[in-house]
Amino acid sequence: MSFRELGNRVIGGDLAISEVAYQNAAVYARDRLQGRALGGAKFADKPADPIIVHSDVRRMLMTMRAFNEAGRALLLWTALQGDVVHRSPDDKARQAGDDHMGLLTPVLKAMLTDQGFANAVQAQQVYGGHGYIAEHGMEQFVRDARIAMIYEGANGIQALDLVGRKLPKDGGRAMQAFFGEAQAYIKAHGDDAMKPYVGPLTAALGHLQQATMWLMQNAMAKPDNAGAGAADYLGLFGLCALGYMWCRMAECAQAKLAAGADQRMKAKLITGRFFMERMLPETATHLARIQAGAASTMELPAEAF
Repeated sequence: MSFRELGNRVIGGDLAISEVAYQNAAVYARDRLQGRALGGAKFADKPADPIIVHSDVRRMLMTMRAFNEAGRALLLWTALQGDVVHRSPDDKARQAGDDHMGLLTPVLKAMLTDQGFANAVQAQQVYGGHGYIAEHGMEQFVRDARIAMIYEGANGIQALDLVGRKLPKDGGRAMQAFFGEAQAYIKAHGDDAMKPYVGPLTAALGHLQQATMWLMQNAMAKPDNAGAGAADYLGLFGLCALGYMWCRMAECAQAKLAAGADQRMKAKLITGRFFMERMLPETATHLARIQAGAASTMELPAEAF
């Protein structure tokens, strides 16, 4: 299946569900009165504070928002490569665009559908018990999002495709191009304003490089190492790609603020910092799982399950 077909039928759909679930949850969190803020009442004139004052509710909302914004950017960045492939007169540019789309398609399909479903569940959680009944529609989002993780290639197969086919294709040319672009960006944006963004991305890319080398050294002799680590490798790669998108969005937001843009650009920078501080560090966990290998995963005999 082509990226265009997959994007229209699966990836974009789950990202849209993730976004509409977030928007509904944000409205509910501003309206629903329950308890008081940990630091004292924020709305003393009301019988309770709206739940958006609670840090755990904000954690869920910020996680959804940070993912949705970067996910849209990554999807558009990859879709633009399709135009390059079909319209550029430059043979090298077309080849690079085709490499990019081939490498990123399994990442986009698996990560955006996995996290799109997770975000629908988080939005449902913001509603509490109200999210579980049909009246508010949140349970419908959860059910609709779930199927995309399975059809058009279950996400475990997408991860195996990434590790087994896309990484070694053409001597790793596509992966080397991704590393090269991201590292060139980091090198060119080392100023103080961008450090909160490029610093965490640098660390995450280091984890991705370590994971790539580990698989190269350990997957050929023992293929189960690749199978056991594939999903984590896809998740690690996806986080790095989203982190790179956040760097580029932060750079743009800073430029717009300097030119007199409104407060939406400040919100963009804060959301980007949240991603870098609270979500991107998960790359270290993915790396540790990959490097653990397949021994404990494969050790139990089949009859023990």
